[in-house]
Amino acid sequence: MEPLEDAPLRLQEPAAAGCGVIIGKICVTSPCRWLQRLSHELHWSFVLAVVAVYGACQGVGNAVGGVAAGYYWKDVQRVQPSAAQFYQGVTDAPWVVKPLWGLLTDVVPVAGYRRRPYFVLAGVVGVSSMLMLSLHRGLGIMPALLALTAQSAGAAIADVTVDALVAQNSITHPPLASDMQSLCGFSSSLGALLGFSISGLLVHSMSSQGALGLLSIPSILVLSAGILLKENHVAEFDYKQVHKKFYKAIQSMGTTLKCPEVWRPCVYMFVSHNLSLDIQGGMFYWYTDHVVGPGFSEGFIGLIYAIGSVGSLLGVLLYQTALKDYPFRSILLWGQVLSSLAGMLDLVLVTRLNLKIGIPDYFFAMIDNSISQMVGRLKWLPLLVLCSKLCSPGIEGTFYALLMSLQNAGLLMSAWWGGLLLHILNVTRMEFSNLWIAVLIRNISRLVPLTLLFLVPQSDQNSMLLPAEMLDGDTTEAVKAGSVEFSVLVQEDSGCISPNMVAEDGRTKMLVAEIDDVESILLVSKQPDH
Repeated sequence: MEPLEDAPLRLQEPAAAGCGVIIGKICVTSPCRWLQRLSHELHWSFVLAVVAVYGACQGVGNAVGGVAAGYYWKDVQRVQPSAAQFYQGVTDAPWVVKPLWGLLTDVVPVAGYRRRPYFVLAGVVGVSSMLMLSLHRGLGIMPALLALTAQSAGAAIADVTVDALVAQNSITHPPLASDMQSLCGFSSSLGALLGFSISGLLVHSMSSQGALGLLSIPSILVLSAGILLKENHVAEFDYKQVHKKFYKAIQSMGTTLKCPEVWRPCVYMFVSHNLSLDIQGGMFYWYTDHVVGPGFSEGFIGLIYAIGSVGSLLGVLLYQTALKDYPFRSILLWGQVLSSLAGMLDLVLVTRLNLKIGIPDYFFAMIDNSISQMVGRLKWLPLLVLCSKLCSPGIEGTFYALLMSLQNAGLLMSAWWGGLLLHILNVTRMEFSNLWIAVLIRNISRLVPLTLLFLVPQSDQNSMLLPAEMLDGDTTEAVKAGSVEFSVLVQEDSGCISPNMVAEDGRTKMLVAEIDDVESILLVSKQPDH
């Protein structure tokens, strides 16, 4: 799942006396006081869980793991770029079934707790899989693939569980909803920047297997967060009703998907990701080839990705300050076009045109990655906002996870299509003569989804997209004595009031939420574009 920053980087009035100027709703002059406030209001164990999952597991873990896995498939398993591309798609598969993890943590408590056991499970799976991969020197391809997939599954489970906690606390503490989203986004951003900065050095000094073994540390933090998390105990849960609640959830999501205002944008989102062919495996092998390619070292590869993460943050800044009020069609149109044009920088690098105009490979590669990541964010953030607008009241959490899974499925298919393209063009460990063709085809394919842009609503990003009959409905109290439910799935006869809804005279009215309150739920720690 990719770090997605959500905090609006703009000046605001001080939130409280002595807090100073706020940027993105985070105290600049007193960040420690801001964290102390969150720890006091929400309990320090919640803050620890967010930092462990978003900062350590998804931020640092995905950054180090992405670089180390690339070298692992190339140098240890010695597979071809197309095969490495396919295996990467397989390891991302657990993120496609995020609604399943969400249903489990909502519906099935373990030992009387809904969140703590799933953090513990995610930590145990992550630690055991990475230790097995790093300590077993003669591990075959299939066991290695299983270990990396298990680690990805642990990260996905932890991601869904912490999202449930954020939504739950947003109900009980509405004034802190944006602060929690800011905490998630900045933890992820800083973690990714740190992870990419040290990833190449770790691979160089410890080998790729040693660096992958260090991913057990973020999993240990997730495990510790599960043990220390403060959570109310659920007494006398009737496990015989679980299947009814699963059926109710599936029925509700099916009804929502039948609405044209929902399924039409979903089709566009899936096709948009599906046709943005991922050929990063071939590009990585070319980056590190000393004969045909530039032969970048492990440390410089990490530096390239670290600078790329800065470009990603610049994309968020640009979106927040200038683009968030544009209509969906306009922003997505230019997002697709710029994504195709940014991909042409790879074409210049692969054909070595940059050397002919006097720009060194290392400098051009940093520019290329920064621009690509910035454009990727500009394309990705409107889709997140669009997803948030498609969630009907009562099943917001699970349906949002379903929409995220739909996009993850598109990204997985793009990785497999990219691997197939590399195989057809005979791009191997030592042969890159046709890599430029793969880059060109990828760039052209990014323009194809524009033919389906009519499926996206023309309205601006602050408008309601769902029909009025889907937004209005009877609600009950979301907060009950001693317990707050994250989803309607947990309660038989009551709805769930989301962070962006309020109860008024027995009815609910959707509020126009600020962009920073809805765009920060993470997917996947997965990069949307390469």
